Amino acid sequence: MTAINRRHLLATLAAMPLSALAARRALAQEGGLITGNVCMVQRETTEGPYYIDPGLIRGDVTEGLPGLPLALALQVVDAGCTPIEGARVDIWHCDAEGRYSGYAREQTAGETFLRGTQVTGNDGVAKFSTIYPGWYPGRAVHVHYKVWLNAREVLTSQIFFPETVSDQVFSKVSAYGGRGERDRKNGNDRIAQRAGRGAVAEVANARRGLQASLVAGVAG
Repeated sequence: MTAINRRHLLATLAAMPLSALAARRALAQEGGLITGNVCMVQRETTEGPYYIDPGLIRGDVTEGLPGLPLALALQVVDAGCTPIEGARVDIWHCDAEGRYSGYAREQTAGETFLRGTQVTGNDGVAKFSTIYPGWYPGRAVHVHYKVWLNAREVLTSQIFFPETVSDQVFSKVSAYGGRGERDRKNGNDRIAQRAGRGAVAEVANARRGLQASLVAGVAG
């Protein structure tokens, strides 16, 4: 696709209502994008206290943990919405009970669950098999990620999820039950608000569980 055609694609997507999901998805696929969200450079968000790099190049990060299966796809693109091949993507998130691996205060020292790294293919996509993230007090449901280009970190941000999906998962899947009501959702989580609607994944049913997709634009 030429630069002129890609600019036309982005302008058309920007003009379409968010409710036109099927049309947006079809147009995005024509341009090689995995979601119908308007392509944009993602905003930096806090890394938080839970990042470690266990050096695990793997797509399946579940390590047998209970929870709803989630196929997570993150597509790295440049500011012009062209997919970037060879980008390193790290993800990490909490389990169904709200715990992160690798921390003594979480009673998970030495563990590596729900952490992993993948390198994007020629379509700019890194894929992970994980579980739907749980929640913990003070935060909306999220997945952390980092993007590296040529061994240089270019983006640290977070992926958020539609609240209707989270409500369904937490009310119907036993692994997430018995923890009471969440005190933060996207609308009152300051990090989610700063990240904006472009950081909310597009979620659909999959053969097993759910599929979540996000296009992450990087400044390079």
